[in-house]
Amino acid sequence: MASRPLEGILVISIEQAVAAPYCTSRLADAGARVIKVERPEGDFARGYDRAAGGESSYFVWLNRGKESLALDLNEEQDRNLLQTIADSADVLVQNLKPGTLERKGLGTARLRESNPKLITCSISGYGETGPYAERKAYDLLIQAESGLCSITGGPEEPARVGISMVDIATGAAAHAAILESLIARGRTGHGTDIRISMFDVIAEWLSVPFLHAASGTSPKRIGLAHPSISPYGVFTTADDQQILISIQNDREWAALARDVMKRPELIEDPLFATNNARVANRPNVDGAVQAAIGDRNAGEIAETLLTANIAFAGVNDMDALLNHPHLSTATVQTPDGANVRLPAPAAIFEGDRRMEEARCPSVGENSAAIREEFSAR
Repeated sequence: MASRPLEGILVISIEQAVAAPYCTSRLADAGARVIKVERPEGDFARGYDRAAGGESSYFVWLNRGKESLALDLNEEQDRNLLQTIADSADVLVQNLKPGTLERKGLGTARLRESNPKLITCSISGYGETGPYAERKAYDLLIQAESGLCSITGGPEEPARVGISMVDIATGAAAHAAILESLIARGRTGHGTDIRISMFDVIAEWLSVPFLHAASGTSPKRIGLAHPSISPYGVFTTADDQQILISIQNDREWAALARDVMKRPELIEDPLFATNNARVANRPNVDGAVQAAIGDRNAGEIAETLLTANIAFAGVNDMDALLNHPHLSTATVQTPDGANVRLPAPAAIFEGDRRMEEARCPSVGENSAAIREEFSAR
């Protein structure tokens, strides 16, 4: 395999759960050496479930290609070891409760004073200042506190996004910030201190509904439909299959009305002609589309939509994704040697998805070797 862009970069990550491990898993995929610091009992995400060859699905997904170093930071010897590794590291990532490392004499300011080239990235729930800084924060808590749940689900009640969206978004933001800092360091020779809060990340992602709310039109929950676009929702075919159809502009509406619905008169009808009109007239628009979809089977409708260049999708579940014809997968090996198939990373570099037969470590698997390596430094 060709060399990867972060080969030679040493990352030490005092991490647990999802956000920081997501970030560092991407750094590891790109060739960085990632030393994962765990408590002696291990990252608590190891115990979330047993869905991946007997191991936690979260852990197997996010900890491939890393080394595990078990440390008890209440012990002076282990604190000294962490300091020694940080003196040689390029990047330090941590998502402990704010102030934890400072209380142990290992705050990012001290670590960067000892190693000016070090890039530090601290991930927290609400940041390190402000009225909520001391609160514990997990993914669903931030989904609720930020208002994300209020725009998710059907009309009856709010809902959790079905994946750890806040954690993943935060990990992706941390990954991007670290890469930016590595580029900057290549120009200046100096590291950077990065602070990222889960609340800030998802609040920024909520900019569109935020602006709607600020204008007095806070979005309502409408299930599998789009609050600002019509028609954009689920319709049922004659053979009881659900198809999600998306119309993005008035040109596409004209194609749908003419070529799929066989109702060209709706192209110029003032109640249907523009997106704003269709949103205001959503029940009638959806009713007209359903009438056209409901008398044909799914195969026929799919062929017609493809011919008309209309965007659509099946409404699938996870069982359907397992064998989806468009899915690319990779294999991760658990600490016990089981091979687990999971979706491959999205980015393709010269035909390489950068995750080939990666392995997850057991708790403290590399502790002895890492201690020996850094003891003489």
